[in-house]
Amino acid sequence: MSRYTQLSLEERCSIARLREAGQSIRQIAATLDRQPSTIARELKRNTGNRIGYQPAYAQAQTSARRWTGSRLERDEDLRDAVLARLSAGWSPEQIAGRFEREEGRKVISHETIYRFVYAQLKRTNDTKWRLYLPRAKIKRGWRTKGGWPRTHGKCSIHERPPDIASRQIPGHWEADCMLFRTPGPAFLIAHERHSRITLAIPQPRLKAQTVAECLTRLLEPLAPELRQSITFDNGGEFYRHHLLASQLGIHTYFCDPRAPWQKGGVENAIGRLRRALPTKTNPTELLPQQLDAILANYNNTPRKCLGFKTPAETFNLLHFGCESTPGSSPG
Repeated sequence: MSRYTQLSLEERCSIARLREAGQSIRQIAATLDRQPSTIARELKRNTGNRIGYQPAYAQAQTSARRWTGSRLERDEDLRDAVLARLSAGWSPEQIAGRFEREEGRKVISHETIYRFVYAQLKRTNDTKWRLYLPRAKIKRGWRTKGGWPRTHGKCSIHERPPDIASRQIPGHWEADCMLFRTPGPAFLIAHERHSRITLAIPQPRLKAQTVAECLTRLLEPLAPELRQSITFDNGGEFYRHHLLASQLGIHTYFCDPRAPWQKGGVENAIGRLRRALPTKTNPTELLPQQLDAILANYNNTPRKCLGFKTPAETFNLLHFGCESTPGSSPG
């Protein structure tokens, strides 16, 4: 049995010519060595009301029916669900992972979401589509950052125990400051490496004493197991780091000069928060409840590294686990 093949453009030209000559469907089929049903179906599906049967028009109609497009182009409900989560600040990988966790099967890949957004950006020439993406970039790629040297009298990050680098043990933090175009005010960002929980404290000015006191007040209520160490870059605002060691017993470590990427957790957190807090933001005009909502959205977004649980879920398990250990309850 011969395998069926689609009609070619040349065959469609022959159909049009023979049809104009007054031949029947069976005569055309015999000439082209095709089944009469094939010719009948071709004429029925690809004949225009006004132009009749034209080879170019028939070829275009067939191509249009065979084009399926992106999965998100075809599935309106899935597209709306994906765009809603992108608007909420989720990354494509978080969306794909959460769908798989909820449905128990792979629903869509993160690469499909990326390709859909970039296809829309190219097709519509509307740069607003980039705002759906975590870094809001026109083109995909990586960017690097620099720093400045301040290392005297500080414990190097290379002296940290290997357990901290593995992220498997909770209680190890990273801190940095989120700066804005307006000079002076900033946000002090603290990030826990295991759970990825991220906290922010407004700072009117980046004074070393104030920064150290804020971090002390932030970490003091936690169980000792959840505040073992903290890593900084070489900014002068962390000059009073020894207060954390003396008052809370926290070990402090510092990145190499011009290498803030060595505390990648808090750098990544700041990059994600930039979507809601761009550099043009004036921190003094941001209401406390607005900042709380931004942090709540960040901490309740699932993460691939956590098995698509959220940082809030993970940290709550750690926190309550420490509270329930023997000797941790009030006596």
